[in-house]
Amino acid sequence: MHRPPDATTRRRVLATAGLAAGAAALLAAPAHAAAAARPPLVHTGVRALLDRGGDKLADGDTALLTGYREPGDGGGMLLRWDPRSSAPPNGGTVLAPANTRRGRWLRVHEGVLDFRSFGHFDAAHPADDALDAMLADPAVHRIEAHTDLLLRRRHRIHRSRITLDFGGHTVHTTGIERGSHDDPFGAVLSFSGTRTATTLTHALAAPVPELTDTYPVPDSGAFRVGQWWALAVDPVAGGGRDERELQKLVEITEIVDPTHVRVGYLSGWELAAGRRLTWTRVEPVREAHVRALRFEGAGSDEYTGSHPVAYEYAVDCDVHAIHAVGTFWPVIMRRWCTRFRTENCSLKNPPTVEYGGAGYLTQNIYCLYGRIADCTTSNVRHLSDLTASAYCLVENCHGDGDDAGGNPFTTHGQYEHDLLFDGNSGLMDLANSGAQWGTSAKRITVRKHVCSWFTANTRITDLTLEDVRVIARPTFDRAGTLTVNADGAQVRGCTAMTFSLAQRSTRSRRPTVVSDCAFAVPPDTVLIQSAVTTPVHFVRCELTGLDGAALRGTGPVRLTDCRLAAAEHGAPMTVAAELRIHGGRLEGLGLRLTAERDQQLWITGGTALTGTPAGGAFLSRAASEATVVWDLSDLTATTTASGTAHARIDHGANHWSATGCRFTGGTLHLAPDALRSALHSTCVEDGTRRTAFPQPGDTAQITGNLLL
Repeated sequence: MHRPPDATTRRRVLATAGLAAGAAALLAAPAHAAAAARPPLVHTGVRALLDRGGDKLADGDTALLTGYREPGDGGGMLLRWDPRSSAPPNGGTVLAPANTRRGRWLRVHEGVLDFRSFGHFDAAHPADDALDAMLADPAVHRIEAHTDLLLRRRHRIHRSRITLDFGGHTVHTTGIERGSHDDPFGAVLSFSGTRTATTLTHALAAPVPELTDTYPVPDSGAFRVGQWWALAVDPVAGGGRDERELQKLVEITEIVDPTHVRVGYLSGWELAAGRRLTWTRVEPVREAHVRALRFEGAGSDEYTGSHPVAYEYAVDCDVHAIHAVGTFWPVIMRRWCTRFRTENCSLKNPPTVEYGGAGYLTQNIYCLYGRIADCTTSNVRHLSDLTASAYCLVENCHGDGDDAGGNPFTTHGQYEHDLLFDGNSGLMDLANSGAQWGTSAKRITVRKHVCSWFTANTRITDLTLEDVRVIARPTFDRAGTLTVNADGAQVRGCTAMTFSLAQRSTRSRRPTVVSDCAFAVPPDTVLIQSAVTTPVHFVRCELTGLDGAALRGTGPVRLTDCRLAAAEHGAPMTVAAELRIHGGRLEGLGLRLTAERDQQLWITGGTALTGTPAGGAFLSRAASEATVVWDLSDLTATTTASGTAHARIDHGANHWSATGCRFTGGTLHLAPDALRSALHSTCVEDGTRRTAFPQPGDTAQITGNLLL
């Protein structure tokens, strides 16, 4: 009977081979088993072990390899002999001695495997077989790479609880197998859950309100707590082909009653009675992570191109530190994913930024509870695309080289909701991919963002912008454009050149407010577009360069403590709707009411009008039959130009009221024939000429004024 090696000798052998897992397995064996076992065979590599054949081996014999090819090369391992096994050899976890039909050396491990133990020490030969062998072993929970690798297959992976850590090494894909048409899920590592045949479809008998997590179902007995279902509503009637308010992978969290279930998601949109819900049970991939990978794409089109990672029907699957160059489809492609992180990743120079869906760092479709952080891109189409997604965060991500490509930050407009972009830089374009998807979004917040172009002028409801800085860039948008949908928008502390409010929807219950912002607009800018019908409130804003600017919307506009400035002698700013000004200053700016319909202007609260206003008058109107109400109080208007009018009213029907105002210099031109009524009282006119003025009478009260 052979005696086992003493503990010191055994530890020395194991240390030489680098087999921490094998050491733990041997030392954990019971004392009587260790005493009965034969000492392990020790070989310098796989070839030496296999060349000795399978003769004279007993069931359970062990072998220690100090390397794969030579001692210390990192490919060492612990193996156990199974004389009954005829498993196909794979060069790493199953080894077959020469000329042996039955009997295999089986790898002993504690769940962590390494490409070196399959003989891969560089990218000279494809490592796809080794990858498949490790993934096929359910006992493996971590796969490591300690060298560069070559992978040429598109691996479809359906298993969970696995981490692939490439240790910062490069995966090359030169010569990769041909891809399929329009298949962004044909990644080198494509993780996919299983969509089962269990499907339930039913119409809603009553509306399902927004922010619900409880849904009616025909029979809640078909569901179990902890199950995952792909939940979708039918397309919007008369809408785009892919226009749906609800498409998410949700978990059943409670069986409420025989006809209701609760899911782990607060919906973002109301669903009307009669809409049809489809539930499809899914067995998701779970906790499948990819780490520390440098990736070199191959090919220039959808067939020859490559990209590293895709997930579909996946839960709790994270990606960290993938740095890619030259990938065709998105570096990290996700669809029907819930709870995930994409962090510290990058993409440079994809082969195209023109082909739809190509050249992204990450695209996320029908996704929930995602975090995309600390990522960068150069010369790509999109850094982050969140389509039909909700409750996601994009933080500290930065895209450059976006002059000729797409915008780094985007959503399709497929009813995204509750997204937060925080501390990023790069062009941004929200919900603007076209009518096919619905051009809709809700409750998107963007904070501390820097870019040279920002547009959010489709059906985006309750948009919040804080400290967004749009800085004109001569190589892209010299106008430094910021465009926003006036449907509950809150714009705070932002700067831009061209600022414009559009309106494509009226869903919000909150006002549209622009506060503490500064816009240096080019001449003839349309600040409020014609389609805007909702009230707009500017608070403590600075708007300069307003020569020929226009407020064309029909909704009322309020200006509180704002500074508005135009170049001297430029064109006045035209106003089409009711305008209320409280405090602040108008410098060199004339206001010309379009009078296309009945209109009102209020100015109060210590507002100051100064300079030589554009158009030769601080206040004027266009010729029409419309009625205009002018209501001025606590106003100071000062000009040094004798021919400049504080007000020039000589057309249409007007009701004039000026109380407690001070006019210095210039003229007042209030044509009596154009006045239906006039109240001009307790005003000070210092050096002001009345070139046309009503006489006191039943419809004109002219009292208590001080003329200096």
